[in-house]
Amino acid sequence: MVRNGEMTLEDARRVFRRYWWIAPMSAVACTALAVVLATILPKQYTSQMVVLIDEPTVPQEYVKPVVSGNNQRLASMQERILSSSRLQLVIDKLGLYAGDRGKVSTAALVDRLRDAISVEPLTGMAGTGSQLPGFRLKLKFDNPQTAHDICAEVTSMFLDENARVRENIGRETTSFLNEQLNEAKQNLDQQDAALAEFKRQHLGSLPEEEQSNLQLLAGLNTQLEATTQNINHAQQDKAFSQTVLDQQEANWKQLQTTNQNPETQEQQLASLQDQLTSMLLRYTPEHPDVVKLKAQIEDLKKRMMEEPPTREINPTRPVHEPPQFAQLRLKIKQDIVDIAELVKKQGKIEDEIRVIQGRVQSSPVMEQQFKELTRNYETALEGYKDLLRKRGASAMASDLEHQQEGEQFRVLDPPSLPTEPSFPKKLYFAGGGFGFGVALSAGLLYVIAASDKSMHTERDVELCLKLPVLTTVPNLEMTAIQEIDRRQKARDSAVVFKA
Repeated sequence: MVRNGEMTLEDARRVFRRYWWIAPMSAVACTALAVVLATILPKQYTSQMVVLIDEPTVPQEYVKPVVSGNNQRLASMQERILSSSRLQLVIDKLGLYAGDRGKVSTAALVDRLRDAISVEPLTGMAGTGSQLPGFRLKLKFDNPQTAHDICAEVTSMFLDENARVRENIGRETTSFLNEQLNEAKQNLDQQDAALAEFKRQHLGSLPEEEQSNLQLLAGLNTQLEATTQNINHAQQDKAFSQTVLDQQEANWKQLQTTNQNPETQEQQLASLQDQLTSMLLRYTPEHPDVVKLKAQIEDLKKRMMEEPPTREINPTRPVHEPPQFAQLRLKIKQDIVDIAELVKKQGKIEDEIRVIQGRVQSSPVMEQQFKELTRNYETALEGYKDLLRKRGASAMASDLEHQQEGEQFRVLDPPSLPTEPSFPKKLYFAGGGFGFGVALSAGLLYVIAASDKSMHTERDVELCLKLPVLTTVPNLEMTAIQEIDRRQKARDSAVVFKA
C-alpha cells in the first residue's frame, strides 16, 4: 500500500513479483514499434565534404596579403552563397523538388534547401592561432545521388566565390590606394609649391642662411670700417694737397711780384724743404708726392746754380705757372672724386648692413614659419611614401591572387556518395524504443503500486486504521515433506497415464 507517494523497497518487490511480465512486454513492444517507425519514415541521405584553407605559397614576410580574417570571410561567403537567388539557381540547374514546384512556393523550396545545407568550421590544433583551418559542408536529401550533386555544386560555388572575392578585394584595394595616392600627390605638390614660394619670397632670411648672414654682416662691418678709414685718409690727403697748393701759389705769386734773386730762390727752397719735412712726417720717402717734392727741390737747386746772382726780369716775357700746380689741382680733384665714390660706397654698405640686420632680426619668425611649412611637407611626403609602399604591396598581392598563389580553398575530401541513410537509423531507433519501453514499464508498475489499496504489513494496517496491531496470523504454507509427497504423487500418476 502506497501512502503520500512513498513506496518502500518491499512494496516495489511485491509489485514486481506479481506484474514482472509488464516490463519485457513493454520493452519489446516499444522496440518493435521504433523499428517499424524507422522503416516507414522517409529516408535522408547526407553527403559531406571537407575543405582546407591553404596558406599562400609566398611567405607573408615578402608579400603581405590584402585579404585577412578568413573566419569573417567564410561567414560572409556563406550568407551570399545561401542567398535565395543563388539557391534558386541550384534548384533550377539540378531540377530539385520537381513534384512540389506547383504546390509549394519558390521561397519555401529555397528555405527547404537552405535548411538542408550546413557549414561547420574545423577546429584547429592548440597553438596554431585563431585562423580557420577549414570547414566541413554537409547536405541532407532524400536521394543519395542528388545529395552528392548538390554538395558538389555548393562546393564549387564556395571555391569560385573565394577566388572571386579575394581577387575583387585585391583589385578594389589597389584602386582605392591609387585614388589616395593621387590625392596625396596633389597635397605633396601643393606643400612643395608653398615651400618653394616661401623660399623665393624670403630668400636670404631662411633659417639655414642665418649663419651666412651673420658672416656677411661681419664682413660688411669690416668693409664699412675700412671705407670710413679710406674716406678719412682721402679727406686728409685732399686737405694737405690744398694746403701745399695754397702755399706754393702764395710763394709763386710773391716771386712774380719781386725780383728773382738768389735770396728769393733761397726762400723758395726753404719753403719747399719745410713742405718736404712736413710730408715726411705723414708719408714714407717712396710716396709719390714726396718724390715729386724732392724733384722740385733738386730742380730749384740746379737753377740757382746755373742762373747768375743778379738778373733783371724781362717785363715782356710771359709768366707760366709751375707744372706742379696743375698736378696738385688734379690730385685735389681726384681726391674729391675718390671721396665721393667712397661716400657712395659707404652708403651702399650701410644699406646692405641694414638689410642683413633686418634678415637676422626676422630670422626667428621666418624659422617658425619655415618649420611649419617643412613639417607639413614632410608629413605629406611620408604619407605619399607610405601609400606608395602600400600600393606596391597591394599590386603584388593582387598579382598573387590572380596567379592563384595566395590563400586558396583546397578540397580535402570530395563530396561523398552516401550508401546508407543518415536518418532514420534503425539501431538508434531500436535502442530508443527499448529505453522508452523500460521507462514506460517502470511508470506502469508505479501506477499499479500507487492504486493498490490492500494492506500487506503492520505498517499498512496502522496507517489505514490508525490503531495499534495486537497480533498477526502467519501465512500457512506446506512443509517441505508435504511438498515432496505431492511431487512424488504427481510423477506416479504421470507414469500410470502413460502405461
